Amino acid sequence: MNPRLALSATPTPLALAARILASSLIAGVGSSALAQTTPASPESAAAPATSAVTLPELPTVVIKARRENRVSKGATNLPMEVKDTPQSISTLDQETLRNFGINDANDALRYGTGLTVDEWETNRTSFSSRGFDVMLTQIDGLGMTNNWGIAESQLDTFLFEKIELIRGANGLLTGVGNASGTINYVRKRPTNKDGGEAQLTVGSFGQKRVALDVNKVLTQDGLWASRLVVAHDDKDSYLRALGTERTAFSGIVEGQIGVNGVLTLGLTYQDSKQRSPMWGSLTLPYADGSLAEFDVSASTSQDWTLWNNRRQSVFAEYAHTLPNHWEAKLTLNHSEGKDANKLFYAYSFTGFLNNDNTGLNGWPYRSEGSSSDDNIDANLSGKFKAFGRQHDAVFGLNHSKQKTKTWTYEGATFPVLPAFPYAGDVFPEPVWGAKRVASEGNQSITRLYAASRLQLSDQVKGIVGINAINLKRDGTSIYSSGVNLDNETTKKASPYVGVTYDFTPNALAYASYSDIFQAQDQVDINGTILKPMRGVNTEVGVKAEWLDRKLMTSFAVFGAQQKGLATQAGFDPVAQQYYFEPKDVKARGVEIEVSGRVAKDTQLTAGFTTMSLKGPDGQDIYEWVPRRTLKLLADTRLGALPGLRVGAGVRWQSDVAKTKGARQDAFTLVDAFAAYALTDKATLRLNVRNLFDKKHIRSVTYGAIYGAPRNAALTLEYKL
Repeated sequence: MNPRLALSATPTPLALAARILASSLIAGVGSSALAQTTPASPESAAAPATSAVTLPELPTVVIKARRENRVSKGATNLPMEVKDTPQSISTLDQETLRNFGINDANDALRYGTGLTVDEWETNRTSFSSRGFDVMLTQIDGLGMTNNWGIAESQLDTFLFEKIELIRGANGLLTGVGNASGTINYVRKRPTNKDGGEAQLTVGSFGQKRVALDVNKVLTQDGLWASRLVVAHDDKDSYLRALGTERTAFSGIVEGQIGVNGVLTLGLTYQDSKQRSPMWGSLTLPYADGSLAEFDVSASTSQDWTLWNNRRQSVFAEYAHTLPNHWEAKLTLNHSEGKDANKLFYAYSFTGFLNNDNTGLNGWPYRSEGSSSDDNIDANLSGKFKAFGRQHDAVFGLNHSKQKTKTWTYEGATFPVLPAFPYAGDVFPEPVWGAKRVASEGNQSITRLYAASRLQLSDQVKGIVGINAINLKRDGTSIYSSGVNLDNETTKKASPYVGVTYDFTPNALAYASYSDIFQAQDQVDINGTILKPMRGVNTEVGVKAEWLDRKLMTSFAVFGAQQKGLATQAGFDPVAQQYYFEPKDVKARGVEIEVSGRVAKDTQLTAGFTTMSLKGPDGQDIYEWVPRRTLKLLADTRLGALPGLRVGAGVRWQSDVAKTKGARQDAFTLVDAFAAYALTDKATLRLNVRNLFDKKHIRSVTYGAIYGAPRNAALTLEYKL
């Protein structure tokens, strides 16, 4: 368990670029506001200005259409509606996140259909779908794989318009990954209307939060616009001594270039600092198989510990409209991360507590690290005619490069700890010694992809695609397994095949097949790194839209298989690391989802998943993954009090366990909110989480941590 990392006080070139762009954005907003002698209506702000030389209609139509009709490329890299995509896709939109007071990515994803959030530390989280770890997180459809499927720190959801959950193999999106799925965060982009919102929140555990979202049309002809999103959150926790301070920022400028071009420039930044974080989890089992029972505030941390993460990125997109409904697009993205931590891990050599709650040893750890990611994507998409029908196609080339480096400090000792729960001052911070490079590596992926949606008949459409990749890795393997990679090269091709059949304009049946591969960093008992695993996803289902397309239902039967998947087999006390063995694991299941408006003022999202997970011997495996989950979000406006909106969220999961570890029976958690419109611009909202104060273990994957008890937050929202 090596959390790689670092935090530099010296501004990086990327940080300086971010400040310059932010200054330009703010200056542009100010100068534009001064240039308008009279307030402009939304319609006039987006319309061509009247002058001696009248601007052509085409540029305004193009830019407005882009802003108002953005669609996701989903699972296929083709701009298709969710209903028409032959794969399961769920969406968590900004309105839902706002109503339920969800500001953290983990809290949002807990409500994703078929998605399990394993928050087994306070700063690292694993996500799983269809029984397997989600290895890929994207922003606006671009991103590298998560190391070991682990995400550090939580993204602030206020920066995003929506979160897409694409279940199943994602070969057309990245070329690497597994049969679980993809999480895609979609940034808030400029719109054609001036405005925004401000939020002020106070809540349990000393929470204090402010957030601001401002959109500004920069020119009178409406061809340039900007959007600035900022959020700052500072709170303590139900866990002893834990505190988190997070600042997030996004600034984007978008505008017309000539008659056919659209340029988008943006930056995002997030700085997250944790006080007294937990590295690892609680040890609950006794040797007789029973579990210790502690207060939900129990923590293994010490007061001197910290875990700081800073991420920043800049991006540029240029899209150019070509004749005959074709478009060329170039996207550049550069990201940097720096992390610093001082951590304290409490563990048992036997995996059990003694009857008097002793038996734990401590491991202090300090490291710093840096990472950088570069991604360039060029594609050509459009429509073509063949055999008397019109079809869609996309062709693209993508190259991404990632570099990581980790430094650790000498001076660690391994004390015997008193009975748990102990205080936060039982072991002082060590006198750290020399700093040394612990690991350094890089990887690059070059991929060529193509996909087409073929109109085979009035009712039948086929989707075919291929993704060919060349993956190179060099240096220390990601989690310091002691194996050095020497220009390791893997070349693979992943196909995608799907078909849809329209019963009616609002209902269809579909089937799809896709596969994908993932290079692995885990080692076997001999210290040899495991070969890449292959993921296969098959799915058949039915999707339908109801109530004038306001409500969508989907029913899917899926099969997901991981061949040669690294599966934990034991712990090497000499090398101080876990070792793994490759296994073929199969998941089979059913997913049902209902999402949309059931009435003018009533929204509903409900998702149910049931599945089996079998190892190569046909027996159950990965018992820590819940086999059945139910997610429900519903809200409505009360007729008697039109200014009042109320809602509830319900999450249920079946029992989970870890062999020789913790276990948790099936449980249900309920969240609720009530929002009252004080004026046409101001709204006061009360959110309560874990309404019935259910004590539960939030994850048993690596030890255990108790979930949050009942807590509340009060938010004042104001429309600008």
